Amino acid sequence: MEKIAPIILIVDDEVNVLESFKIFLKDNYNLFTATSGEDALKIIEKGNINLVLLDIMLPDSDGVDILRQIKERDENIEVIMVTAIKTVNTAIQAMKLGAYDYITKPFNVDEVLSSIEKCLEKQRLVKEITYLRAEVSKPFVFDSLVGGSERMRQLYEMVKEVARSDATVLITGESGTGKELIARAVHFNSSRKDNPFIAVDCATLPENLVESELFGHEKGAFTDATEQKIGRFEFANGGTIFLDEIGNLKPEVQSKLLRIIEEKEIQRIGGTKTIKVDVRVISATNIDLKKAVEEGKFREDLYYRLNVIPVLIPPLRERKEDIPVLIEHFLKIYNQQFRKKIKGFSALAMEYLFNYYWPGNIRELRNVIERLVVLEKEEIISHQRLPLDILLAYGKEKKLLPEEMSFKIARREFERQYIIGILEKTDWNQSEAARLMGVHRNTLLYKMSLLGIKGPRKGSP
Repeated sequence: MEKIAPIILIVDDEVNVLESFKIFLKDNYNLFTATSGEDALKIIEKGNINLVLLDIMLPDSDGVDILRQIKERDENIEVIMVTAIKTVNTAIQAMKLGAYDYITKPFNVDEVLSSIEKCLEKQRLVKEITYLRAEVSKPFVFDSLVGGSERMRQLYEMVKEVARSDATVLITGESGTGKELIARAVHFNSSRKDNPFIAVDCATLPENLVESELFGHEKGAFTDATEQKIGRFEFANGGTIFLDEIGNLKPEVQSKLLRIIEEKEIQRIGGTKTIKVDVRVISATNIDLKKAVEEGKFREDLYYRLNVIPVLIPPLRERKEDIPVLIEHFLKIYNQQFRKKIKGFSALAMEYLFNYYWPGNIRELRNVIERLVVLEKEEIISHQRLPLDILLAYGKEKKLLPEEMSFKIARREFERQYIIGILEKTDWNQSEAARLMGVHRNTLLYKMSLLGIKGPRKGSP
């Protein structure tokens, strides 16, 4: 998984100062530069800036005033003031207004790098704490599970029963069926609801960091372990940990996970201290774990410890009566989000949507409705606005592919669906998707912007 470099904006009207910063920062950071306060604020409006190196003396404005405006726009952007010795008092005043630190000209490279690293680490920790607090307080009601089919009503009743116990749960189902929503339903209807719910996607964790992420590590445990790290199991203490795509865990991690479930204790990497944890484990997978056991890819004893209570989520194609309900649900969400007043779909459009196979299940349906709402200008969405793969799939059966669709529209829809398909295949890793497509990442980003393709929503099914 590619590590995304932090973005730093350097603001100084002296070209030689800008070039000096570039020399020792360009290898580890993405850099923007501005020579005035006005230009700096324009860049901040457009870009996702992590840190600003801001000169106090600017030709068009006072650096302290620019600091104040930056914080008004986004208080999460960190600012380090750059100052001459004679303006140190002003820099101290700036710190009271929210600047993280100040450096003086002529600056010491090591001191600048140290200040930047500490600043960005503080920003990362603040985001992590904010995330964890949000996870703890995130409400869940059964309204989050949409669908009134008989199979879904049976699933809701089962979730209520499962929530009363503290046994491990294994949720199975195709990708996009809403396995995390079911896990949340179990947690937030259990006696653990006031404690953390920590979700971990085992498929996206870097292989060399899986154990560190799950169990934590001590300072000096390995080359990059410059400080102690608390693992996800410790964060989840008293609550629930949700291990999505658990079939991706390597054998040595499976062994440690089995021991944690059985003994309810962990040991950080490089540590000797045993830490007791009270955590309910809910796992999920879209592969056949029993077959993985037979093939020697997954531990049999761990499989049976995880599969105490099995929960199977049916694919959307097996509960088609829920499709109109889900469409109405998502239409309401995105009308509100994008300030639209779309009333619904034409009868033919609904026929296409109802009869489509939905290989990506609820996630695919949700993404389709979102894109349609964003791009639609009329009150009723016609079948002509639907993605080409839905038109083609249904057209093969009913011969309803519209003859009036132009080649230009068909090509645009094909490109959109092709790119979305590659992105979903790579879990929306843009660099990996660009590699598979044989294009530069910037080309992919341009195409995504042109075609109105956005990333998956956090917490989507």
